[in-house]
Amino acid sequence: MVLPEFSIALPEIFLAVAVMALLMIGVFRKSETTKLVSWLSVFSVLVAAALVLTGANGTETTFGGLYRVDSFGVFMKVLALSASAVAIIMSMDFNAREKMDRFEFPILIVVATLGMMVMISANDLMSLYMGIELMSLSLYVTAAFRRDSTRATEAGLKYFVLGALSSGMLLYGCSLVYGFTGSTNFNVIAQTFHGEHASAGLGLLVGLVFLIAGLAFKVSAVPFHMWTPDVYEGVPTPVTAFFAAAPKVAGMALFIRAFITPFGDLVDQWQQIIVFVSIASMILGGFAAINQKNIKRLMAYSSIGHIGFALVGLAAGTEEGIRGVLIYLTIYVVMNLGTFAVILSMRKKDGMVEDISELAGLGKTRPMMAFLLMIFMFSLAGVPPLAGFFGKFYVFVAAINAGLYPLAIIGLLASVVGAFYYLRIIKIMYFDEATDSFEPLNRPLAIVMSVTGLLTALFFVYPSPLISSAAAAASSLFK
Repeated sequence: MVLPEFSIALPEIFLAVAVMALLMIGVFRKSETTKLVSWLSVFSVLVAAALVLTGANGTETTFGGLYRVDSFGVFMKVLALSASAVAIIMSMDFNAREKMDRFEFPILIVVATLGMMVMISANDLMSLYMGIELMSLSLYVTAAFRRDSTRATEAGLKYFVLGALSSGMLLYGCSLVYGFTGSTNFNVIAQTFHGEHASAGLGLLVGLVFLIAGLAFKVSAVPFHMWTPDVYEGVPTPVTAFFAAAPKVAGMALFIRAFITPFGDLVDQWQQIIVFVSIASMILGGFAAINQKNIKRLMAYSSIGHIGFALVGLAAGTEEGIRGVLIYLTIYVVMNLGTFAVILSMRKKDGMVEDISELAGLGKTRPMMAFLLMIFMFSLAGVPPLAGFFGKFYVFVAAINAGLYPLAIIGLLASVVGAFYYLRIIKIMYFDEATDSFEPLNRPLAIVMSVTGLLTALFFVYPSPLISSAAAAASSLFK
């Protein structure tokens, strides 16, 4: 019997051991452990990121072909780990103020992150499902973490019920794929359909539809987006910030790997489904956000729209398209974390506020905070020369080069619709009468806001590191 190469999965093994150690620290030290466990969680996640970066070179598989490490996996893991670390840092002050600072919170985020790493490196339908469930079960608990809040409990229950439904659909899709290919391994499936005349039977196509349905739920793409607005609005804001960043990265990474690696030669047969999901997400995300009054709910519809834009690159089915998706996701995570740092700073004497109207006059009362939020809103709208423009540029160019002209045109029109509600926030901040000022910023949020703001505003000055890294990561999928 050949023993698996454990060193390939060293970051995941380290994170699993770290979770167990953090749990013991939390249990045995009992009082006043939340801050210590939170910082140790951040440290653990950053060490895992360092292990990912210094790990195996090239493409390697282990655990009987279940697990694959390549440049694509390294890129997405570092992005997901970075987003998780920032989310934990952003949550500390909020949790302390809202009396929900229990040591289990950062540990749940680390467990979810471990699930994301398994998802990103999945090279088999079995490991795909293991990773998704490890992440999802942690997210269900995190969503309902605030037990004394009816809204949070309801949001957690909705997320759990719909998540269980999506897992069932995903499993059914996996079983059909296995039934019609005779294997669950991505490489074996790829060999089955290798060649110019590769074609899938009706049974396999039905399996792919169910597979897309299950994965679309995880990234909140239409028509499996229904949980997103209620959960984003109902859960505590740090949880929303986490949900809007790291799980989206892992979900899109799995989406890409599960279709490009095993079914890359069948792109003509699943492309239409991805195009439909992409168009539906962009349109719904654009129009449904227009009348929203709650900023977290608006960001939920915004995230649905942005997933639609990211799927444009996957629909292209080319190396250039995947490169565009990776660039888009990186920029999206930076913009989102910055925006949620501002939302977490929307605190007045009587507590947190979430209504967009509360931002009135922010340009006068908190000019720097308003300026940074304006940068994020312009960037989310895709206004040049900010980072958000380049994200959309690369996915649309990939779609045009792949001959998907209608998709690119609809995407451009959806961007124009989306610009309306982002610009409305800027108008409220700078042109409406000022209300009561927000409380002073805490240092971690101010740092996150400033760093993400600088990255968003100055990306055009030196974009080559991200573009070259994304190109190397995308090419590793097509080898």
